[in-house]
Parts: sequence; structure tokens; C-alpha cells
Amino acid sequence: MHVVKGVLASLSITIATLAVCMVLFIWVIERFVVSAKRKHAVSQRMDRIIIWWTSANRWMIKRLNLVTPEVSWRGREHLSPQQWYLVVCNHQTWADILLLQTYLLDDIPPLKFFTKSQLIWLPLVGLAMYVLGFPYVKRVSREQIKKNPQLRNADKDNVMKACEGFKNHPTSILNFVEGTRRTPEKHQRSGGGFQHLLKPKPGGINYIIDGMGSGLNGLVDVTLVYPDGVPTFWDFLQGKCPRVIFDTRFRKLPEFTNAREDETQRKAQIAQWVQGMWEDKDAFITDTMQRTTG
Repeated sequence: MHVVKGVLASLSITIATLAVCMVLFIWVIERFVVSAKRKHAVSQRMDRIIIWWTSANRWMIKRLNLVTPEVSWRGREHLSPQQWYLVVCNHQTWADILLLQTYLLDDIPPLKFFTKSQLIWLPLVGLAMYVLGFPYVKRVSREQIKKNPQLRNADKDNVMKACEGFKNHPTSILNFVEGTRRTPEKHQRSGGGFQHLLKPKPGGINYIIDGMGSGLNGLVDVTLVYPDGVPTFWDFLQGKCPRVIFDTRFRKLPEFTNAREDETQRKAQIAQWVQGMWEDKDAFITDTMQRTTG
């Protein structure tokens, strides 16, 4: 039964992806041929693609009864699909993205998140994410930067360019602050002092706040907990992840020093703020695991 459910879920995702990509690429062609005044309207309309794709996946998750979430909110009354938000979340499995899109869909604008540059080569999906304005980032080693110093600012430039597009219409910018999915091996190597999380990397948040300025209306802080163990994506699609804790909190963004005045101080302020958030998140996960696993 689990395998059948996984196959049906995979088919549903594939069909939904093909359908929305067909519409998207028609609109991309339209954007190239319309007047400059209409380009903005077409670009804004293209965000419906994310809503349609997310709605289809949400229907699939509910229809196949893949998971029974325990969803809790704090500050939900402050959220609106007509505003701009920074969204942060711990990251453990590819299922995180489906869950975030599903349970945030009606409260905030469609999610756009940092994407590894290698994913642009994924058939249809990679190109679709590129034209929809998802920021692409590269993992660059110190040796590569030493050989080509211009690579140092490549990610910042990509994020800044994406932020210019985000300012045109309400957008939610998702940043997995840990920079990668947490695994036992990565957690052991990280040495960040957290029981359930990897050490946060505040660089992406710094770029977003710098790029969006005062355009952000707040922070949506999501914590995902899998009491019965973190599922692989295939396990999730098979319905082998019966429980998930989905905790969402709205937070106001602190006032940070202007980067033009003192960039070093600004980075330190953001790093300290993110560290405090991650300490709270780690404590919440510890309490939740104790409560749900007995």
C-alpha cells in the first residue's frame, strides 16, 4: 500500500509540474514580446504558477493522507498575502519544502527560496525556478575565490538582483539558514553547540535585508519537528511520516545598523540575532521531542 501511495504521489507531482510549466513558458514568451509597460504585469502574473503548483501538491497530500500535521501559529493575525516576508526554517529533508508551501500558502505570498546553481539543469523545474526569480547560489571554496576573487560576491550579486524583482510584488523569501539539510554526520562535524540544529549561517539573511531594505514586513519563523524520525522524500510520499510538528511564529524584524554606515557592525548584529533565534528553536525542538515521544 505504501508503494502504491508513493507512485500516485509521484505521478501527481509530475503531472502538476508539467501542466504549470507549459503555461509558464507561454507566459515567458509573452513577456519577451509585450511592451515594457506590460512586462511587470506579466512577471507578477507568473507567480500564479507557484500558487497553482502548490495547490495541486496540497490537494495530493490531503487526498492521499500522507501526513497528519500538528500546526500551531503565533501572530498569524499579522500575516497577509499582500505583504513581503522573510521566512526561515530548519532543514532536514526535501519534504520540508512541500510542507512549507502547503501550510503557508493561504497566509503569505508564494515562497521563493535560495536554490543551488546545479539545480538549474533539472528538466523543466530548474528553468522554471530561474524565470520565476528564485535566487541561485553557488558553493565556492576558498581555493576557488583565491584563484578568482570575483566569485566572492557572486552570491550577493544574485540575491541583490533577485530582490529587485521581489520589490515589484508581494513575495515571501525562504532562507534555510543552516545552508544545507541536517544529517547526523553534518551535525557531528558542525560543532555549533546545538542539539538538534546545524550552526546557522546568517550571510543569506544579511544579503536579503540589505537588498530589500525596509520593504520587508516581518519574519515568519517556522520550526519543523518529525517526532517519529526524519523521513526521506520517498518515505514521505509513501505516507511513512504520520506525524509532523509545524510551528510558525511571526516576528518583527529588529532595527539594524545601515550597511553603508558600518557593514561590520551590521553583520555582527544580524549574526547575534540569528544565533538567539536558533538557540530558542533548539530549545523548542528539545521540549517538543520530550512531549511527543514520552
